[in-house]
Amino acid sequence: MVSIFNAPTRNLDIVTLHEILRLRQDVFVVEQGAAYGDIDGRDLEPGTVQFWAGQGSVDATLRLLREPDGTERIGRVVTAAHARGQGLAGQLIEAAIAESRSPSIALGAQSHLEQWYARFGFVRSGDEYLEDRIPHVPMTRQR
Repeated sequence: MVSIFNAPTRNLDIVTLHEILRLRQDVFVVEQGAAYGDIDGRDLEPGTVQFWAGQGSVDATLRLLREPDGTERIGRVVTAAHARGQGLAGQLIEAAIAESRSPSIALGAQSHLEQWYARFGFVRSGDEYLEDRIPHVPMTRQR
């Protein structure tokens, strides 16, 4: 049985934080070849909450950012290769939606995942764009 957890980044123990950052690096930087500044300072903002799934390890993760305008943003949604197909990312999305305090949640979806995010009530809210050479679409979910 896999458990779902969440905590403000500042409250994470060092091992969990390391595993979250390692997983993001393994998938986004190594697997997808997107050399970008993952450690962008946003994880340490007071309202940022990390969500992760696993059983003694971090098998999937995402972060929920609280923006200055009152909206919230889901980002860095990632699942380890060995854990894909188990529904972990979907469980994390649902947990983040449940934790949200805002009537509006935004995210930038990799374009091929637009319909997957639509299952959770997200709708495309703008034109496709490139982020680290990967096509993305802006999406928003209203309560």
